[in-house]
Amino acid sequence: MIETRVLNKIYRTEEVETTALNGVNITINDGEFVAVMGPSGCGKSTLLNIIGLLDGPTSGEYYFMGNEISGYTEKQRAQLRKGNIGFIFQSFNLIDELSVFENVELPLLYLGLDTAARTSKVEQALDRMGMMHRRNHFPQQLSGGQQQRVAIARAVVADAKLILADEPTGNLDSDHGDEVMKLLTELNESGTTIVMVTHSPHDAKYAGRLINLFDGKVVTEGQEEAFHV
Repeated sequence: MIETRVLNKIYRTEEVETTALNGVNITINDGEFVAVMGPSGCGKSTLLNIIGLLDGPTSGEYYFMGNEISGYTEKQRAQLRKGNIGFIFQSFNLIDELSVFENVELPLLYLGLDTAARTSKVEQALDRMGMMHRRNHFPQQLSGGQQQRVAIARAVVADAKLILADEPTGNLDSDHGDEVMKLLTELNESGTTIVMVTHSPHDAKYAGRLINLFDGKVVTEGQEEAFHV
């Protein structure tokens, strides 16, 4: 599903040049659950943004579902993102003015689905996450764990093939964090590919493989680095 070849990302200002990614080569297959770890500033979020087609590399090649997309425009990346990639963030990124139902419905609006199809898919996603009883509530009326469940429902509602999770338990206590990790494990077991950035060794143990970054480079990678809990 994902392959990068000598991927580089450099941020430049008039005075400073910062190398966020330096010759990164990774392959992630369909159905994998991969955790990406490393110290702050090592390039984890930059890598996730490029994998998620939110940003492009400075140089190198990036293949997503067989397409070499390093030269894609933002419009082309956005088109490929729709329906293929779901995002889960540490801060949930729910819209306070929208209900739970409306937050989960958003990706389907961008896909142009009719009302009946949207309603069916949203209800299925909320039921899967155990949040149907909160469909008319607003984010501020929910606990952190409930908000993250809604965020996961939004990520999966369009049947995304790839879920990208950036510190998905970072704002949660350990019990709610474990709930979220178990939900991600269930999604992976049902066939969804998951790439997760985390600082937590505990969360990383849920993954089948661990990639460690340091100073923008892959320093270790392998199945033996991660163990299921």
